[in-house]
Amino acid sequence: MIFQGPLDQEGSAGTTLNSTSTMISEKYMTHFNLAVSSDPRHAFTEDVGTGFNAGVFSQWPKSLGLAALRDTALVRRFAEIAREEYVAVGIRSALHPQVDLSTEPRELIAEYIKGFQGDKLGPQSVKTVTRHFPGGGAMENGEDSHFAYGKNQTYPGNNFEEHLKPFKAAIAAGVTEIMPYYSRPIGTDYDAVGFAFNKGIVTDLLCGELGFEGIVLTDWGLITDGSIRGEPFPARAWGVENLTEVERAARIIEAGCDQFGGEDRPELVVQLVREGIISEKRINISVRRPLREKFTLGLFENPFVDPGAAGRIVGNDYFVRLGREAQRKSYTLLSNKRNILPFRQLNNGTKFYIEGFNTTFMDVRNYEVVDTPEQADYALLRYKAPYEPRPGQFESAFHAGSLAFNETEKARQSKIYSTVPTIVDIAMDRPAVIPEVIKQAEAVFASFGSDSQAFLDVVFGISAPDGKLPFDLPRSMEAVEAQMEDVPFDTKSPVFKFGHGLNYANRSAENSKCS
Repeated sequence: MIFQGPLDQEGSAGTTLNSTSTMISEKYMTHFNLAVSSDPRHAFTEDVGTGFNAGVFSQWPKSLGLAALRDTALVRRFAEIAREEYVAVGIRSALHPQVDLSTEPRELIAEYIKGFQGDKLGPQSVKTVTRHFPGGGAMENGEDSHFAYGKNQTYPGNNFEEHLKPFKAAIAAGVTEIMPYYSRPIGTDYDAVGFAFNKGIVTDLLCGELGFEGIVLTDWGLITDGSIRGEPFPARAWGVENLTEVERAARIIEAGCDQFGGEDRPELVVQLVREGIISEKRINISVRRPLREKFTLGLFENPFVDPGAAGRIVGNDYFVRLGREAQRKSYTLLSNKRNILPFRQLNNGTKFYIEGFNTTFMDVRNYEVVDTPEQADYALLRYKAPYEPRPGQFESAFHAGSLAFNETEKARQSKIYSTVPTIVDIAMDRPAVIPEVIKQAEAVFASFGSDSQAFLDVVFGISAPDGKLPFDLPRSMEAVEAQMEDVPFDTKSPVFKFGHGLNYANRSAENSKCS
């Protein structure tokens, strides 16, 4: 059972869901209990199809923010807190971590998994699903294989093996489930079909060469066409589009997968067994794995949760405080001309022009917000990393296309920068192409999931930025387009390289310059 949607104020939606699922199990299945799974739900923002905002859970930076902190102990503590909150409401399966980029620090992945599962899976664990095997970062033209135009995964730098490193680390850390991606490999020795349909990828590579013995769970919607947010959405059966639904199901099972993600078609498996296409012995292999896992998690002996405990654990003051501290520390200071930051000795008459957040955040700090840059002493701007809007509710949620602001927006921003000293915060869910912002703004931050209070605390020196870039920042879209999809750090002359990040202790103007 997949849990989608927010929790209410006391976390009771989750506890009710858990209790309801258990009662369903008792009524209709008698011998088996359902395990509730969830996409990530501890971030400040929501990404449709991949994660939810925290709601009443403690709020933390996104995974890129954790990577920016380079702090294995903090990642372990985050995962332990998230596990406690999940278990309190009955969520026992985390459909994360996502480790698609080979540059993801391997030691952080291991601590993330151990924080959720413990050193050994048990009754207080949340099992993790590491995705998307064998790495989903090498997408042709940087597109996404949720969609037909992004179905190809390519390796022009012959760098396939590099993308396996995070999964090797996850397996060594004891991950219990792995999810193959939608993509189909192009220009390799493997069949050009989606990874979950690909026996060479699942059975030979993952289970054979890498020695993974856990559950292989497919990504969502590989067999049947469906709809998302009321819009038609075809099955992501890349490379096997011509097969029938039952043939696709057979291909997935034969590839070595154990569970269909997001499907409700058990009759297909029954048909395959009755027709002798798939043996009952083969099905039993895949049935035993999740049953064994449920026994280990204690879902048979003690399937219910305590609603009162959920109210005490979920979003408690201590967890919230640690999450807020992490948000602030993960801020990455890219440039700081003339050591303009932090603001510490401004008088209450200082006037600010702001964009991207509500004036009430400034009101409580007793600063005046004005209507135009011309009226201001300083400007504070919070932007999202650039992207090109795509049609449809679901597709538009996947920020894609150009990493640069369009010319109209560049000109609009430039007028602000030339009028008043400006501090810019860019929420980088993708590596923005912003050399003009670095050049013109007085100071620039990269953030990875934080609220406006966190931004202002860092600007005014209440907290200090401590993040380092988890990727290069490209200089131009031409450099991006010339990069080989499977090779990290391959963009020509990046504005800032992986690992760049100033702090308030060594905030020299020279180090703040755009290189």
